[in-house]
Amino acid sequence: MDSILIKIFATALAFSQVTTRPDGVKTEFDAVRDRFEVAQLLNAGCAHMRKAFDIEDINLDDLIATAMDDKEALSSEIKALKGLNLADLQMAYRQFCKVEKAEGSPVDLGQVIAFYNSAVKDLPDAAQLKHLSLPGMSVVLDNKSERLAEIYAPNNRRIWVKLADIPEAVRNAFIAAEDKRFFQHAGIDERGLVRAFIGNFTQPSRPQGGSTITQQVVKNLLVGNDITYERKLREMIVASRMERVLTKAEILELYLNSIYLGRGAWGIEMAARSYFGKSAKALSAVEGALLAGLAKGPNYFNPDHLPERARERLAYVLGRMQDDAMIDAAAAQAVLPRLAEYRPTRRDFAFHFVDHIAREAKVVAGLDTLTKSSYTVRSTVNSALQRVVEATLQEGLARYELNTNRYKFEGPEANISDAVRLRAADLRGTEPAWLAALKATRLPLYDVHWESAVVLENTRGKSGHAINVGLTDGSILPLNTWSAAIRRSLKPYDVVYVQVRKASGKQAARADLRIRPTVQGAALVLENETGRILAMAGGFSYPASQLNRVVQSPRQPGSTLKPLTYLAALRKGLQPNTLVMDEPITLAPIGATGSARQRGFWSPKNYEGGASGAITLRRALENSRNLATAQLLATGLDDSAERGLDRVCEVAMEAQLYKECMRYYPFVLGAQTVRLIDLAAFYAAIANEGARPQPHAIETIEQDGRPIYRHDPHAVSWIGFADRASFYQLKSMLQGVLARGTGRGVKHLSPYAGGKTGTTDDSADAWFVGFTNDVTIAIWVGYDNGDGGRRTLGRGQTGGKVALPMFEPIVQAAWELHAPKTALNGPSREAMRQLVALSIDPHTGDPAPAGSGRAFTEYLKRDPSGRIDDTQFRIVSRAERYAHRGGYDEDDGPFQQWSHDNRLYGDNRPPFPFPNWRLGPREYPSWRGYPDDEDRLPRPPLRVDPDYFWRRLN
Repeated sequence: MDSILIKIFATALAFSQVTTRPDGVKTEFDAVRDRFEVAQLLNAGCAHMRKAFDIEDINLDDLIATAMDDKEALSSEIKALKGLNLADLQMAYRQFCKVEKAEGSPVDLGQVIAFYNSAVKDLPDAAQLKHLSLPGMSVVLDNKSERLAEIYAPNNRRIWVKLADIPEAVRNAFIAAEDKRFFQHAGIDERGLVRAFIGNFTQPSRPQGGSTITQQVVKNLLVGNDITYERKLREMIVASRMERVLTKAEILELYLNSIYLGRGAWGIEMAARSYFGKSAKALSAVEGALLAGLAKGPNYFNPDHLPERARERLAYVLGRMQDDAMIDAAAAQAVLPRLAEYRPTRRDFAFHFVDHIAREAKVVAGLDTLTKSSYTVRSTVNSALQRVVEATLQEGLARYELNTNRYKFEGPEANISDAVRLRAADLRGTEPAWLAALKATRLPLYDVHWESAVVLENTRGKSGHAINVGLTDGSILPLNTWSAAIRRSLKPYDVVYVQVRKASGKQAARADLRIRPTVQGAALVLENETGRILAMAGGFSYPASQLNRVVQSPRQPGSTLKPLTYLAALRKGLQPNTLVMDEPITLAPIGATGSARQRGFWSPKNYEGGASGAITLRRALENSRNLATAQLLATGLDDSAERGLDRVCEVAMEAQLYKECMRYYPFVLGAQTVRLIDLAAFYAAIANEGARPQPHAIETIEQDGRPIYRHDPHAVSWIGFADRASFYQLKSMLQGVLARGTGRGVKHLSPYAGGKTGTTDDSADAWFVGFTNDVTIAIWVGYDNGDGGRRTLGRGQTGGKVALPMFEPIVQAAWELHAPKTALNGPSREAMRQLVALSIDPHTGDPAPAGSGRAFTEYLKRDPSGRIDDTQFRIVSRAERYAHRGGYDEDDGPFQQWSHDNRLYGDNRPPFPFPNWRLGPREYPSWRGYPDDEDRLPRPPLRVDPDYFWRRLN
């Protein structure tokens, strides 16, 4: 039996049941026992259909006879009948519709039954559509209530609207255009099928389906839109069942909210906003008729590109409405209504942040997905600052690889030769073909903030390759590539990323090639007081990797965790000028006995392998001394190193950095992984004198204008017992990191900021976390190491060289875009009650006359009597301090370049410089790494006899 004939008769079997016995539709027949029943059903269905033809004043026998006279035309033009033997179809018609005995029947009912049983197996339950609310689109707003993003599932960009809120004239327009007898049929409209059948004979180039609104709902929501007989079978049966479990109003509401109407709009509400800039409840009859006309084919009747065809379709819909007395003749004038400008949503930033919004909504508001309905999410992000943070991170990562010769050019981002040829052939174009093609190109990494450029010329002369590229503003600039191999590989109309250098003095403008890096990074800007996330960059590019390294990728923090140990010391009563020995130390493993005790000893080292003797806590933290930190752990926090570790762990748990502290000594140097967002919250607490804010990205979530979640503005926890004086002392010490320590590459920012660099073993991770009065900025750089290895950033690539340079452009942007630049606050009233200001020499910890030498104001705690609690020699005695020998003069010492992370720089080459670079639409001061940003060893204090006659007076 012909396969097409099998499918036609299986479809007829489904149709016969839903029209003649809708309450008893069977979805399985026995191929042998039920043949007679199936034949009877086909007879009944054919009789039912003949009545529909009669109602339409069409003689079915005459129609078939006419068709048989032009068999070749029909078989070649009507797609549904192509390849079918019409003689077989006529014989089958006589057998089952006219009940004539047919010799050699072409119909094998066993094969029909087999196909039918397979097609309708496991039908979806129509009852699931009762009270169904389709997925919706949620809108995310930034902190200025500007639209940041739309969140919706694919093919579900909609806002649900109730049927009662849709004007009756608009509802009538869709009924007139799509299903005239919607309120009369029971899911399947026989007369509609007849009209589609006749239309397909008269206009075979555009076949009609004859589906009802009910069938379209079933197709859109339950059985899919495959163009197959199987889908049609399932659709008819489920549509019939739907009519018995849903009311006509419920079906129409589902339909009007589920259909696609073009301009990326699913449903009548989103279409109304997209085409007319208004809600569906405000649509006029003509506007509704235009949208109703689009339901049959949004692209075919597109009013933006095919206005005449759209007008003809509008006239048809209005005519149908007038024929059915839905509107009068005056309202049926087919004039295209005024359309709103169409601006396709194409976001190019904040993808990691918006992803985080969705995860946070699940945690704080219990919303499994923001696409379940239509919500308005008011977020904390500052859009302008977000762009700067992303651009800074992307440029910084690329510059690190360029300056360390780690970049790998794998070819252009695209080649637009074909697009240029098409544009050149279009005589209507008013701009160069390359420019039009470049503007229309969306590169794979659509959130990278460099400019795209197309190679227009690559010529080779005596001086080498000369490459000119065109930019989207129409300008043409020479391209700088740094590599002859890259220059040779570029071809005309290759598209690459560039950083534009403006003309300066004798230097002409140029475009510097930018290569997507393999190294990764993350950056976060957190508002200190509230915990609002003002900007979040979870990686180099979201299309390249969706992993959000701010919240999803714990990494070893290195020396950025050292403030925990110094905070524990300050809370114990030690002072910033307390002396601690910076000298070798070996600690036995915790809890180990016997032979195991011999194997796990911990012997940390300073970066340069040396030691500097007695040193103040301030200088130890400012210069990130590993030995001093280990000595402080062993001798300054409690009666043993193990108990000292307990004190540090207590602070770590109070600061919510960890749920469980790993009890081994390298913990104090940052060996246990931490999330960047938690580390940033801890530094914000330091800026707040102990008040740890709750980092959050969502302020409120609203549904239908009603708040369903609101962030608690008082969600701040005090770390420990809120020793504000200790926190201020730590804050001042971290300010000294920028003024005199490992962060002095941005020394000029030290009056306004504090922070800490960090580098892990083998330079696998580079950090800088810094704060101002208003914000905390955390930056991490490293390789993902997804293969289980630990890829190093390279010798000498410390936090001060790799991460710190990105801090300045971000903090400058924060001052411009969020809160003005102010000097770092002094101690609060509460802290000042416990503190005394004293002029101190930061190197020795000794009192020094104000304004003399390198003296600065230190804040020291009072003892119970109100006097300064002198703890300078609590750990290191005066004798030990003066007994230390081996120091050298400040200007002439033997020490090598150093950092806080136990690794030498090898050949001692200076780190790479960071040339000036442009940030997005705004200009910020340039940033550079400095050859000595973590390299100059603080010299140990000289042994000075107070009675020595020729001593130097400060």
